[in-house]
Amino acid sequence: MSDASWMPWVLVGLPAAAGAILAAGAGGRRPGRPPETEPAARLGAEAAADRSAAVRPVDRLAAPVAVLVASAVVVLAFVSAVSRPRASAPFLGSVDGGGFGLEVDGLAAAMVPTIAVVTLLVLVFSLGTADGELTGAVGAGRARFHGLMLLFAAAALVTATATTLPTLLLAWEVMGAMSWALIGFRWSEERRVSAGLTAFLTTRTADLGLYVAAGAAVAGGGGLALDRLAAVAPGWRDVVAAGIVVAALGKAAQLPFSFWLSRAMEGPSPVSALLHSATMVALGGFLLLRVQPLLTATGWAGPFVAWLGAISAVALGVVALAQRDLKQLLAASTAAQLAFVVLAAGTGSLVGGSAQLVAHASTKALLFLAAGVWLALLGTRSLDQLAGVARRWRVVGWSATLGALSLAGIAPLSLWATKDAVLASLLDPAGPRVPAAGLLYAVALVGAALSAAYSGKILATLWSARLPGGADPVRPGGDERPGAARTVPLVVLATGSVVLGALALPPVVSWFAGTVGASVPAVVWPSLIGAAVLSLAVAGVTVWVVRAGRLPEPGWARHWLGLEEAAHRLAVRPAFALARALDAADRRAVEPVPLAAATLARRAAQALAGFDLHVLAGAVSLAASGVRSLAERARRPQTGQLHQYYVQAVLVATAAIALLVTSALVR
Repeated sequence: MSDASWMPWVLVGLPAAAGAILAAGAGGRRPGRPPETEPAARLGAEAAADRSAAVRPVDRLAAPVAVLVASAVVVLAFVSAVSRPRASAPFLGSVDGGGFGLEVDGLAAAMVPTIAVVTLLVLVFSLGTADGELTGAVGAGRARFHGLMLLFAAAALVTATATTLPTLLLAWEVMGAMSWALIGFRWSEERRVSAGLTAFLTTRTADLGLYVAAGAAVAGGGGLALDRLAAVAPGWRDVVAAGIVVAALGKAAQLPFSFWLSRAMEGPSPVSALLHSATMVALGGFLLLRVQPLLTATGWAGPFVAWLGAISAVALGVVALAQRDLKQLLAASTAAQLAFVVLAAGTGSLVGGSAQLVAHASTKALLFLAAGVWLALLGTRSLDQLAGVARRWRVVGWSATLGALSLAGIAPLSLWATKDAVLASLLDPAGPRVPAAGLLYAVALVGAALSAAYSGKILATLWSARLPGGADPVRPGGDERPGAARTVPLVVLATGSVVLGALALPPVVSWFAGTVGASVPAVVWPSLIGAAVLSLAVAGVTVWVVRAGRLPEPGWARHWLGLEEAAHRLAVRPAFALARALDAADRRAVEPVPLAAATLARRAAQALAGFDLHVLAGAVSLAASGVRSLAERARRPQTGQLHQYYVQAVLVATAAIALLVTSALVR
């Protein structure tokens, strides 16, 4: 253990403790109806003042405290990335690798600062978020919101630094629980609560794979340390790999679990920005990078993951292209972009996969926060009603434009370099062998081209001068302006999208590879030039097609390929049908048995009670009467008169003498 072994505990403990305190001390509305059910007459200044008076001081201080804590975590994250501390504590002492372990190694050194910085910027953004979007009441619930956000970030940091399966499982579960609470944060609205439950149950079902993996790892003799899973005995090793792959795909919203990400859009905009950029969804792909040696050791898991990633990039890219809701488009693009991380894990491209995570976090947080600004100002997420919106709010518009260009893979912005680094791993002769690598490259290239297509759709909408129906777009002018708390995070993230484009430069690539502890494929740099030309051409053609109004929007993909309906048909409805059948069987076959036994026992008890009442009690009463009669007769001679006692003594003596004489005569 290094001298800085205290640092991981502080890194994850500070946001966890602050989040728990804020969430536990959260204020809220006084008991009564939710805000949207109040009569219109109560929604005036008097009602607002009444609700404001109910806000506790902790709600007013929550946002500044959360920002202060997040700022300290950012400093700790960068220091940890340089010093690489490690810490551990006993947990399951009898199991090899069963301790609670944290380490900022190469992969975590790239991810931990990303989580910390994005969390800070999202919390700063939330300073300017209207109370109604977070709580539906003035100030009420802000402490709970910021407490949950800090707990969410703490769980993400533990996930990124976990060295053992028990540590990972703990963080994995807390992260899922916090996502449920944040997506359904506005609990008074049923659709939001339902969305949170859908996300939680879907990911929770996939999470069972981690428990299977932990059991198989112990049974296979490899222990629970993540870096030793590849050494688990053959057979058990396959089970470990399968369990981890399922759990990771569920969190990363890859096929077939992707639909929960669509429902997650019901959460507040800061939640969407954090959830989709640097925490839970991204960490599903990160876990696959973490266990990449295990995927390679099985022989089948690496190719399976690679192909699933490429197919997800294409399928979910089509889903994104079909959307007319900005947040739905961004959600689908999140899953499509993280599919490249899954592809990287399958092909052994730790450099490309890690860089894709970092670059995507900056880009996607930017776009979701921009969508949150427009949602607050205009009250809509529809692309049809956002046409020309970048012309009105220039800072937000240009920041979102840089994010969309980066998402499209336009050089020299960030995701241009990272996506191609992943693709280049397929051409690396020193990398893992993947069946039909050429075809896989072509499929992944289609996914990259679709990135430019749906990004071009965003750009053409934001800067459009005409709505599809010929109506006027959002016109310049107006007095509403987003405050500094909203625009500063956007500018910082937009700058990050530009600066991270340096990941394409050979010296930076070499430095980043050394940071994550991996090698750089020799074909990366030449392929980046071709990728730049291809991305520019595809994006340019796409924008032209969008402006001409001829971009296809496949209706069959708009509802996320029908994945949620399929889940209901294949899992939810059969589960309910089985439950109803078991309930009916219980009522008809199982329940009558204990009822009959109870009836029999009751009748037996009644019979025994009658026997006891009429037989045993009667016998006892008769015996008591006889004893009482004898006692009365025995008590009669006891008169207290001495002469009577003398007579009785004479009679007894006479009887005794007579008995003796009789006995002597008989002899």
